[in-house]
Amino acid sequence: MVRVYETAEEILRSTIKKCVFVWCCSCFFCIFVAEFYCNQNIRLMTNGKFELMALPYAEDALEPVISRQTIGFHYGKHLMAYVNNLNALLPGTPMEGLPLVDIVKSADGGILNNAGQILNHELYFGQFGAPKENNQPTGRVAEAIVKTFGSFEAFAEEFQKKGATLFGSGWVWLSADAEGKLIITQETNAANPVQRGLKPLLTFDVWEHAYYLDYQNRRPDHLAALWQIVNWEVVEQRYTEG
Repeated sequence: MVRVYETAEEILRSTIKKCVFVWCCSCFFCIFVAEFYCNQNIRLMTNGKFELMALPYAEDALEPVISRQTIGFHYGKHLMAYVNNLNALLPGTPMEGLPLVDIVKSADGGILNNAGQILNHELYFGQFGAPKENNQPTGRVAEAIVKTFGSFEAFAEEFQKKGATLFGSGWVWLSADAEGKLIITQETNAANPVQRGLKPLLTFDVWEHAYYLDYQNRRPDHLAALWQIVNWEVVEQRYTEG
């Protein structure tokens, strides 16, 4: 049955209701899309530009392992600079508009340095949470660690050693190969395991700006403390997702 409106006021009210309904549906759809992409670890871009990631915790949430001051400089200044630099370098190149991982796999020079550091830092900052005592993995990644290294303790010792002995600046990574086998690698400067065809799961940053305000030259102490804040659910998700 067709609704017949008798007054202009009724028509106006009906139009407003329809507009509000459409606006609400659009908002819910945008929220759904944003959550989907965040859960899938896919980078969102605005107008073709990369944006600074949002931290999944407050800037003081990792204390005392990582101070609010270090987060302010490391995330707020260093990572922001990499984002700005990459956005300035990409226009007019064959890599303009490509996903971040594809850029890291194929770039060199300044584009690689900045794209690699964005990817490295997003995986780094995205893997942490509030400190926990006796913080160890569970699930499939825990089983793979024991299978490969014998125990979590043996894995942690080797991981810390690789981080402490990496000369200069870089990253120590736990990654998985195509068969799911776990591998620890040392990557210098802005390098990332995706360049080796590996799936990165966990990383500790050994650039001095990651720890110097809190630990000065005590890199091994910094590495030992980081286990308290690893969010193993994130690592498990990275390991099990396709």
